[in-house]
Amino acid sequence: MIKDLEEIDGMRQAGKLAAEVLDMISNFVKPGISTGELDKICHDYIVEEQQAIPANVGYRGFKKTLCTSINQVVCHGIPDDERFLKNGDILNIDVTVIKNGWHGDTSKMFLVGKTEPHNERLVKITQECLYKGIRAVKPGATLGDIGLSLIHISEPTRRTPISYAVFCLK
Repeated sequence: MIKDLEEIDGMRQAGKLAAEVLDMISNFVKPGISTGELDKICHDYIVEEQQAIPANVGYRGFKKTLCTSINQVVCHGIPDDERFLKNGDILNIDVTVIKNGWHGDTSKMFLVGKTEPHNERLVKITQECLYKGIRAVKPGATLGDIGLSLIHISEPTRRTPISYAVFCLK
């Protein structure tokens, strides 16, 4: 469905708010904080500062604002007041904000505290793959075209981005 300029602007605004949540929480991602506390900080920011709605809350019974995936958890980890970040963790925070009926959904990977070089490389390669894949999306492109655009990044290691992730986290 083709959107008009007003609809595109609404989508853009919601996406910008979601990105702002990730920027705001960056300073709190440190060893010793719980993923539950990160969730509460983001919830309060979305509701009180942005005057928006945290989209995840209430979706199919989900009670949290964020998904917080640590290390081997690929996606949709559930924030927990008893799960504390530690040095070397890789944390992905996924957030969705609703503003004026539009959803802004984004995520970001964080390296927590002092990390190993292979974990830094993992995050760097996955981000390279993200941007390379986005550049490959265009009218008429297939999923295979997107995958092919990533092969030069992972081929020198003889690993796909996912197999590289599994290797690094062992």
